[in-house]
Amino acid sequence: MSATAMPGDPPGGRRALAVWGIGVSVYFVAVIFRTSLGVAGLDAADRFHVNASALSTFSILQLLVYAGMQIPVGLLVDRLGTKKVLALGAVLFTAGQLGFAFSPSYGTALASRALLGCGDALTFISVLRLGSRWFPARRGPLVAQFAGLVGMAGNLVSTLVLARLLHGIGWTAAFAGSAVAGAVVFVLVLLFLKDHPEGQEPEPLPHQGAAYVRRQIAAAWREPGTRLGLWVHFTTQFPAMVFLLLWGLPFLVEAQGLSRAAAGELLTLVVLSNMVVGLVYGQIVARHHGARLPLALGTVGTTAALWAATLAYPGAHAPMWLLIALCTVLGACGPASMIGFDFARPANPPERQGTASGITNMGGFVASMTTLFAIGVLLDATGDDYTVAFSVVFLLQALGVTQILRLRTRAARRERERLVASRVETVHVPA
Repeated sequence: MSATAMPGDPPGGRRALAVWGIGVSVYFVAVIFRTSLGVAGLDAADRFHVNASALSTFSILQLLVYAGMQIPVGLLVDRLGTKKVLALGAVLFTAGQLGFAFSPSYGTALASRALLGCGDALTFISVLRLGSRWFPARRGPLVAQFAGLVGMAGNLVSTLVLARLLHGIGWTAAFAGSAVAGAVVFVLVLLFLKDHPEGQEPEPLPHQGAAYVRRQIAAAWREPGTRLGLWVHFTTQFPAMVFLLLWGLPFLVEAQGLSRAAAGELLTLVVLSNMVVGLVYGQIVARHHGARLPLALGTVGTTAALWAATLAYPGAHAPMWLLIALCTVLGACGPASMIGFDFARPANPPERQGTASGITNMGGFVASMTTLFAIGVLLDATGDDYTVAFSVVFLLQALGVTQILRLRTRAARRERERLVASRVETVHVPA
């Protein structure tokens, strides 16, 4: 038995690709709905007559629900399996998108975005779990990056397609029409998705109420790899998330003097860069696990440097080449955040993968939520001074890097111990 072929490893293959493709299509639609506000931020402000702080509350509430549900979702996936959780997610985010389309007031629109965030929260951890059940462990980093890439494709649809529909057929028709995609993926999940290959059924987990929940969370949290994964996700994801989800378009139009069309092209560049970098990072991490931390920290450092150069540029507006460079590097933030799961995955056994992934996934969304709120408050307090408002990015990056450096040695030592133990077990498996 080779070093990469562990006992009980799923075989992968075309069947795995087909099933995983259904699961990831649910995530694709969820990201379209999640990021739809990013291209409609200025329209939402006009429609509901709100200021910057109130506008940011849409995304903050959505992310608050998303982040708060990550651990419960991980536990649900570990207990119920992928199919049931993804089906429920599709129902909830479709209802949220429809509600947002027909909302007559700011309050009902907020409730709709919260419902959307609830459904969205059920998707990504489920897709990660589905990949671990259908593909060999050595494919984990690449499968995770492909999932992130598909999510970015959903962002691209928001940027290119939904934005055009919004200004072509109007608010209600655009958002209600997009909700049809949610109904389609719901049917696909019900008809064709399978939790695992035949003969690969996981061991049934004993359910002991609150005691079981506490044990799952505590055991995952005790692993340094889980906490390192959380802080890697925290530090890398939020600059691009904040930019794409809400504040990128206003920053480029109001602070940098670009037209909406030019700003939309730069948002598209972030998404395209993310998709390309995701493939590269996935290949590198799959082949060289030691590259995980250098890639993550390198992305953080480069992002900070380009934000500093853009915000501190002495002219009235940063030159286009600098904005292009910034948006290209922001595209690396999503793939870098996926590296967090590559620290949490080997630190936890299969029956705890959902819980550990949920903890990790909280990181970036907590950081994004905090930054979205802080930027909105600072814009209102400073009279739309984007330089001051966006400087909050550096504070969260500094916090995250400090935690990463603190945990890296313990996580590496624990991972080596697990690797040695798994090799010993593999040697004793009969040929």
